[in-house]
Amino acid sequence: MSRWGRPGERPGAPQAEEELREQLAEHEERGRGAPGDGPRRRPSAATTARAVHSWVDQTIEQAQRQGAFDNLPGAGKPLRDVDTRAEPDWWVKDLVRREQLDLSGAMPGVMQLRREKATYPQALLALPDEAAVRARVEDFNERVLADRRRPHVGPTSPPVVGRLDVEEMVQLWRRARAGE
Repeated sequence: MSRWGRPGERPGAPQAEEELREQLAEHEERGRGAPGDGPRRRPSAATTARAVHSWVDQTIEQAQRQGAFDNLPGAGKPLRDVDTRAEPDWWVKDLVRREQLDLSGAMPGVMQLRREKATYPQALLALPDEAAVRARVEDFNERVLADRRRPHVGPTSPPVVGRLDVEEMVQLWRRARAGE
């Protein structure tokens, strides 16, 4: 058991329950006393909040006196972009930029296909022979047709991607390879 209790428990909850049980036992031992003699009630939420707030303030002040906040990186410098957060999804864009994430996999299928189509015929140059070029272009065309078969919801027509002409891509591949 750590300083904060068992995992999943609220800090201090077991002790509070134990204290209440002890108070009830004492009350039972004394018998029925005066009406105000019962076990002590837990403090109100406002009282607890004030106590926690003052404890936090005291802890921060103590850390300041001990120098825990001295020489921190960025000390004395203004916070970056503190007043320019007008966009609701600024934190997502900041995360993507900071972590250098590639979100192309999160695009809709039709947009991925359009992006892939824009790379042809240059994307075919690394392939070793015509059979591989044909297989790649036919695979692309199959994925285009599969995307068209997916149901579309909405008042507008679904976006589509045009298929590639296999023979035209093979011819472009031949010319590009001959020019190397």
